[in-house]
Amino acid sequence: MFRQKVIAVVGPTASGKSSLGVWLAQKLNGEIISADSRQVYKGLDIGTGKVTKKEMAGVPHHLLSVASPKKQFTVDDFVRMAEKAHSNILQNDRMAIVVGGTGLYVDMLLGRMSYPNVPPNAALRERLEQRTTKQLFAQLQRLDKRRAGNIEPGNKRRLIRAIEIAKAVGQSPGKLETINTTNNKYNTLWLGLSPAPDKLQKNIRMRLFARIRTGMVAEAKKLHADGLSYKRMEELGLEYRHLSLLLQNKITKQEFETQLERAIWQYAKRQMRWFKRNKDIRWVSGKSQALTLSKQFLSGR
Repeated sequence: MFRQKVIAVVGPTASGKSSLGVWLAQKLNGEIISADSRQVYKGLDIGTGKVTKKEMAGVPHHLLSVASPKKQFTVDDFVRMAEKAHSNILQNDRMAIVVGGTGLYVDMLLGRMSYPNVPPNAALRERLEQRTTKQLFAQLQRLDKRRAGNIEPGNKRRLIRAIEIAKAVGQSPGKLETINTTNNKYNTLWLGLSPAPDKLQKNIRMRLFARIRTGMVAEAKKLHADGLSYKRMEELGLEYRHLSLLLQNKITKQEFETQLERAIWQYAKRQMRWFKRNKDIRWVSGKSQALTLSKQFLSGR
C-alpha cells in the first residue's frame, strides 16, 4: 500500500520546534500542520506562544486558531481537521510537516496510537466535578500510573476524561495500543529536539518573561471580558490556569511567575517522557542535520 510521506517535528515546549519547522518548510516546499492542543483556540496567542505572522515567514500554517476557547476541542476534532489540511497540502503539491508538542495529537494523527471510543458519562463527570484536581490526580494514579505521569495534574478536564476512559475500558490514553506503522497510511520521518535540561530551563524562563512583557495578562483580561469564564480559563491549563488565579487575586504577581515557570518545566518533562517512548524519533542537534535526514527520507534513501 502506498503511504504518503510526512515529516514530524516534536519535542518539549521552548525547544525550537516552530523555528525548525518553518525552516524545513522553506527548504522543502512544505506547509505546517500545528499539533498543539491549546494553539487551536482563537485568542490564546501570547499565552500559548503561538507562532506570529512574522515568524511564519510566509509558510502556510494549519490548525492554528480554529476553535472557540469556550468550547472543548477534542483529539477527534484535531485528527479530522488535520487530515483535511493534509489533503489540501497534497493538492498544492507540497510537503506536510507536522509540528507540535502535544504527543497524543501527533501520535493519533500519524497512526502510532488508536483511541478507545468511550462516550461521555454524564453521571460520572458530575461526581468527578465535585473533586479537587489533587483528588482526581490521585485517583488516576491508582487507575493508570503511566497516564498520570504524562498528564497535567492541574487540568481538571483532562483528568476527568482520563478517569472516564480508564473506568470504561480499563485503560487510558497512556496505555493506548500502538499501531503497526506498516498498516498506517503515513510514512513518517520523526525528528525530535531535546535541548540539555539547563538550556531548556533557560529557554522556558526567557520565553515566559518575554510573553509576560508582550501582554499575556492583558490578553487574559480581554478573553474574560469577551465571555471566557475563569473556570474555563483554568481548564485550558498551564498559562491560562495561572492567569485565571492571578486575575481573581488568588495569587500574587510574584507567585504567578514562580508557579507558572515551575509548571511549564514540569510540563516539558512530561512531554519528553511521552516522546522518549517513540523509538523512531531521530533526535537532531541542529537544522542542517534535520535537513539532511529529511532529504534522504524524501529521496527514498
